Amino acid sequence: MAPNVLIFDTTLRDGEQAPGFSMSEDGKLKMARALAALNVDIIEAGFAAASPGDARAIARIAAEVDGPRICSLARAVKGDIDAAAQALKAAKKKRIHVFLGTSPIHREFKLEMSAAEVLTRIADMVAYAREFADDVEFSAEDAIRTEPGFLVEALSTAAAAGASTLNVPDTVGYSTPEEIYELFRMLSKKVTREEHVIFSAHCHNDLGLAVANSLAAVRGGARQIECTVNGIGERAGNAALEDAVMAIRTRRDATGVTTNINTREIMNTSRTLSKITSTHPPRNKAIVGANAFAHEAGIHQHGVLKNRETYEIMKPEDIGLASNALVLGKHSGKHALAARARELGHDLDTEQLNAAFAVFKEVADEVGTVDSARLATILSRLDGTLETGLWTLSRAEVRMPLAANAMPVARIELDHPRRGRVTDIASAPGALDAAFTAVSHIIGMEGRVESIDMQYVAADPDEDGPGGQGADVLIEMSVAVEGESFTGRARTRDILPACVSAYIDALCNAEAIARHRARNHAPAAAE
Repeated sequence: MAPNVLIFDTTLRDGEQAPGFSMSEDGKLKMARALAALNVDIIEAGFAAASPGDARAIARIAAEVDGPRICSLARAVKGDIDAAAQALKAAKKKRIHVFLGTSPIHREFKLEMSAAEVLTRIADMVAYAREFADDVEFSAEDAIRTEPGFLVEALSTAAAAGASTLNVPDTVGYSTPEEIYELFRMLSKKVTREEHVIFSAHCHNDLGLAVANSLAAVRGGARQIECTVNGIGERAGNAALEDAVMAIRTRRDATGVTTNINTREIMNTSRTLSKITSTHPPRNKAIVGANAFAHEAGIHQHGVLKNRETYEIMKPEDIGLASNALVLGKHSGKHALAARARELGHDLDTEQLNAAFAVFKEVADEVGTVDSARLATILSRLDGTLETGLWTLSRAEVRMPLAANAMPVARIELDHPRRGRVTDIASAPGALDAAFTAVSHIIGMEGRVESIDMQYVAADPDEDGPGGQGADVLIEMSVAVEGESFTGRARTRDILPACVSAYIDALCNAEAIARHRARNHAPAAAE
């Protein structure tokens, strides 16, 4: 049987303390529940001594989240350990994580302690933490820059005092996989400890090597990986949980180990964190990025349609995605277009496919990605089943009142092939809210904006534009209509009309899907 590697998640501690990722108590509790569903082994819920809010969040997680072991970080001082013990009081399974710097630079400049004093502090504080918890972890902060002989002595001291997990952090993300591997091999041989005491790897991503270093540490003898969801954390982040876990799962032949993670909860956990922190992973992020299982190139799409293994080494279902995504864009070919058209109920002959492909390429050049709703509109217009044309923005005006308690007013004019020009006026707390409300009144469909992504595309420096700019704004918007999400896209010179046009586009896509369902009498999910 393959050895098991514990997954120690520090999203709520190391991840949360990074700029831009602060979470509320309720947010941390929600994230902890997602981590429990993911079946991580240990949740480092925070740093109890850091703030009263952190202590309260740890206490709530300890009391309300079952399954994983709940952990609090503590400096090697009694006050921190007392705070951690108090916060963890209600936990069925608890761990106190004590850390102390061991490198020469930490000893001299941060701690102002001699090597002997550091060893004494480790022994005293690990033993003190054991008075409150049977499970104590010790971290030798900046272990990678610590003299190998002194690191062996420090970890042996912690093990003798009662630590059952010995963490070897690459605090500044400086190491390489080969160095980490050799270090853990050496420690496994030389650190004096009982058989149940394990080594842990905690790697930062300053050189982009955190996951590779963590896996190298496992090869060298580590049996715990400390990581974060979406790889968030100090500076460039920590080892990404999803990357490490799926690397172990996918390349078990190379790693020779397993984890307890329920991988089908990976996407849900990632999305939960994104919602709580209002920060999404990059589109090209491994495993959980929007493009991780997406294919736009025609050659790739053709291969995947024949056999997914031509370009996929993992199944999207294994991480909780319903399927992969054949992204229809300007690089896509006829095979992908025909396949998506069939899914939407349009079985195209050669002539129809050629006509649809020509229109599709024009739209793709203009807006980039052509989702199912937009494609349904294209196909319906070509086969004559589109009963009404598309709405387009003619004019958008917003008036901002001077009074502090008054709301902005938006006047929107939309053009329609059959209904002509229609105008509506609406007010709301925000200028965009008012404009969206007016659009909804005209089209007769309510939508709720879920997200807006904006790109400011600057003009070439050699090109002269109005006002010296000449730039464009690209807007991609997700709009919920009757519980489903629809994408709207627009590209204009200014932000306000671009946002309004993207909102119109999303509602038109929702209308197209609704008409398609009415014709085919079958439910279909929008993308």
